[in-house]
Amino acid sequence: MAGRLWLAVISLCGALLFSHTDTAQASEKTVYAIFWRGCEELCDGFQKYFVEQGIDAKISIRDAAQDKSKISSFLEEARRMDADLILSWGTSVTLGIAGKLKDTETSGLNTKIPQVFTAVADPVGAGIIESLDNTGRPNITGTFNRVPEAVNINTIRSYLPDFKRLGLLYNRNERNSVLKKNELIDLTEKMDFELIALEIPLQSNGMPQSSDIPIKMAELKEKGVDFIYLGSSSFLDTNRDLFTGAAVENGIPVLSPYERLVRESQGLLSIAARYQDVGRLAGQQAERILIDGETPGNIPVAHVTDFAYVINMEVARKLNLFPPVEILQFAETVN
Repeated sequence: MAGRLWLAVISLCGALLFSHTDTAQASEKTVYAIFWRGCEELCDGFQKYFVEQGIDAKISIRDAAQDKSKISSFLEEARRMDADLILSWGTSVTLGIAGKLKDTETSGLNTKIPQVFTAVADPVGAGIIESLDNTGRPNITGTFNRVPEAVNINTIRSYLPDFKRLGLLYNRNERNSVLKKNELIDLTEKMDFELIALEIPLQSNGMPQSSDIPIKMAELKEKGVDFIYLGSSSFLDTNRDLFTGAAVENGIPVLSPYERLVRESQGLLSIAARYQDVGRLAGQQAERILIDGETPGNIPVAHVTDFAYVINMEVARKLNLFPPVEILQFAETVN
């Protein structure tokens, strides 16, 4: 009798263990994360958030390596893997996966898998969503981390009170780069400055080449710009040493929306959200979908609220352009 009782207990424990293992396996989520230029700080922040929150998920990371032709195959793979969520980094990747709002009936785009976009300079202007409060797309939400361009112009003017002419290089191959140019054009009359925007020419393969950056920078110098703004461009960010070095060589300060241009290169000033923080914010959006069961389209795009002001003092010395005391009161200085 006792033997039968022990056998029953062992069987019950085995059943419970099997049931628990089954549940644990069923609870693991699959996140398919696509990045435009590799897994960097934002990618790291996203993964760390999942670890810290104890979210049981397999995160498959793919790198488009700034090649739009790869993106459609990534979506096909995400579908084959039956991904629970797609994370899309950048305007080009997000457009390649989800398309524009007006294209939602087009086959080949993601209209089913929950998707969180991040590091998109202007998701409304790019036509991806209806608004930051209501994306207009049942399966999509995201994050927004850009400082308003009016704040950038006011910061330049605080640093250089006689500022009148802003220089910009833009890349037509990147939708976000063109959108930022247009946004600045709309501000010129309101904020009383002139915009000198030069396009980096595309080669026969449809891509710009880095050797044109110093040439265009010299043209901006000839046109008398007081400050250069990077705008939004993965191409220029990737070539940041060449971009900022050419600017300093021509005696022109650079304001960057990417902090690393100031910390690691020769940009003078940046006003930016830290990419680690943006990654964590994207993680929070993903958690609401994967764990809380919320519908992505019901979740407003999450705004970054903390921005870092960073000044490269070595560059300030090279340009003989030291920051005013009022800016030093809240900015972080490096070098």
